Amino acid sequence: MLVDRQCQFARVDLTRDEYTVKQHLLLNRYNVYDSDGTHLLKARQKILKLKEQFPFVTPDGDEIFEVNAEGILDVAGDYVLTESESDEALAVLDKNWTLLTHKWKIRDPSDERLLAKIESQGVGVELLRSLPLVSIVGQCIPHEYTIEDTDGNHLGDIEGRFSIRDIYDITIEDTGDVPKEALVAAAIAIDALEGN
Repeated sequence: MLVDRQCQFARVDLTRDEYTVKQHLLLNRYNVYDSDGTHLLKARQKILKLKEQFPFVTPDGDEIFEVNAEGILDVAGDYVLTESESDEALAVLDKNWTLLTHKWKIRDPSDERLLAKIESQGVGVELLRSLPLVSIVGQCIPHEYTIEDTDGNHLGDIEGRFSIRDIYDITIEDTGDVPKEALVAAAIAIDALEGN
């Protein structure tokens, strides 16, 4: 059973259906905005750590939740989304190693039940990005992901914009059992961990 998040996330409103994630031009630092342009969260990938770590804080600096790698230097691994105040696991972001697509799963932390899948679109674009001579041009093409539940029903999209820095629009139609904060955290983790 997922942790009851209504009280724990009172400090940040993640009840909307649309968010924008903007990356810093050169670093894996991110800002999250709602559809009205309200600055909700900041996140940054900590560098020089043996395990990947992403704390999410309010614009005032209060830590809300964080994503931590379970293993060291995993090609395909698990990243746990944890509520900072209670240290309760909210979801597990499970990276699947694949050659030309980015595939992630969101699982329940208590019983490992699959809640949702996030997968990149456009195998041809990923192939272009992997070729040395075209990779610079290919990197300019925005990444796109679909979010589906376990039955293949569409839950939402993560769509990149044409920009010199990574900007993603997250649209969530229906989360089912998946916490919205897990979807927002997954969008940021995917960008940083996939080297987008």
